[in-house]
Amino acid sequence: QVQLVESGGGLVQTGGSLRLSCAASGTIFGIYVMGWYRQAPGKQRELVATMHASDETNYADSVKGRFAISRDNTKNTVSLQMDSLKPEDTGVYYCRAEGVRAPTRQSDYWGQGTQVTVSS
Repeated sequence: QVQLVESGGGLVQTGGSLRLSCAASGTIFGIYVMGWYRQAPGKQRELVATMHASDETNYADSVKGRFAISRDNTKNTVSLQMDSLKPEDTGVYYCRAEGVRAPTRQSDYWGQGTQVTVSS
């Protein structure tokens, strides 16, 4: 059974920084894409940043230049360094692993979410 566990959320003031981490556990042979999504109250979940196994990255326009995603393919972990945080970055941040190669049919997994709150 593959599980994603996030850590690193919290409360920070505008302009501050946080680092989110996510670790995938279980029998995993490889993960195609790992990334972060967020959901603000009353809004749909949206992509924040993703990183392919080839190191290709994709960022939402709203976070470009402020957030940086990184991953360790050997440990099946992904991190998100968030700098210059704004109140509009507030939300629940979810880790996602797509194209997971494991002894199960499921290939798409989500973490339980971690709260990020940016105060003005």
